Amino acid sequence: MINFETPSVIERSMVMMKMMAEGMIRPISRQYDENEHEKPWDYINMVWETQKPMNKKNLDRQLGRGKPTEEKPKEKKEKRPPIGYMLLAHVVEMMSWGDAAIYLCTPDAGLGGTAIEAVGTPEQKERFLTRFTEGEPKWGAMAITEPGAGSDTAAIQCTATLDPETNEWILNGEKIFVTSGLMAAQESDGFVVVWATVDRSAGRAGIKSFVVDAGTPGMSVTKVEEKLGIRASDTASIVFDDCRIPYDNILGSPEVQDRKKTKGFKGAMQTFNASRPIVASSAIGVGRAAFEFVKTELEKNGVEFPYGAPRHKLTAVQRDVMDMEAQLKAAWLLVLRAVWMADMKMNNPVEASMCKAKAGEAVTWVTQKAVELMGPLGYSRKLLLEKWMRDAKINDIFEGTGQINKLIVARRILGFRSAQLK
Repeated sequence: MINFETPSVIERSMVMMKMMAEGMIRPISRQYDENEHEKPWDYINMVWETQKPMNKKNLDRQLGRGKPTEEKPKEKKEKRPPIGYMLLAHVVEMMSWGDAAIYLCTPDAGLGGTAIEAVGTPEQKERFLTRFTEGEPKWGAMAITEPGAGSDTAAIQCTATLDPETNEWILNGEKIFVTSGLMAAQESDGFVVVWATVDRSAGRAGIKSFVVDAGTPGMSVTKVEEKLGIRASDTASIVFDDCRIPYDNILGSPEVQDRKKTKGFKGAMQTFNASRPIVASSAIGVGRAAFEFVKTELEKNGVEFPYGAPRHKLTAVQRDVMDMEAQLKAAWLLVLRAVWMADMKMNNPVEASMCKAKAGEAVTWVTQKAVELMGPLGYSRKLLLEKWMRDAKINDIFEGTGQINKLIVARRILGFRSAQLK
């Protein structure tokens, strides 16, 4: 069963994370929103040096390295459940409370790294993820969306063709809306994980994922988006034009043995079971920032919030603020369930989609309500409320739109295939 008591290690980490969010991130939030595409290098360099040893520890754990060689008698201790994803959810929520866009500038393996962790071989993890334990800041990215293929990943047109003479994959196609795509494709030692089809006629069964190192000839960034929100984070379009990569850069098997089976595609989709709860955590951080600001301002002006009072005795403002809090807490509980299952190595596609859909919907409403309650001041750029409202909306779109995630939940609950419920 889920234990709702926050582990002490997470509580200790949150003290440091809150200090960083309050003292380092929130003060520069407006600056990097106004100056889109500029990077907060002080933050980037500080976080990079801090997290390199943690990246190494995580990689060693995955590869079974670093265990003591001497056998010493030890007292038996109660085995503690893993809290990797649980800790990450708390960290991301707090960092996004500081600023979601600056959090997204964090140098790490990103979604691309999550894909490698999910389906990569030990050799691939060693080869691609070791770079995030050393050297200068670097980024990983995931390239899925195309001009003609958004939520319908079966419609992916980007191709991967094997050249038998050189034993290389040749990628051709265009990817759009790639988070951190600019930094991952151009900065030294970065990489982009690209979804491409090895057989269009096979549908989803033909879709595989490939790792393309930064600077690979044939991969070029053609556009960096100007966006409504999360403006400090780069979102890029990438073109692959006869882009050649080593054979061993494919994640999973290249074989398309049974076109009715989609094992490779499902393996790639496992990435989202891990990442969607983390995106939901980020959304909740943004929503909490807006909620706490509004509630504090109202309390300064004499508005009380009598929890437990009958709803019909509350004012409209009191009801709205309490509903904001309830929506965020409901979404957070769904996140906790999803990350707990991920830590327990339990299959969690329904729970991951549930928390993502709920958080995206909740934070969109909460931030809009926050602007509304503060009136013209909330709409002005004097406060960060309007920024939080802009930052919030993307959480209802990327990592699978709210509608798509609700479809996933409905199909799983009702037992329908995608062709039966669209």
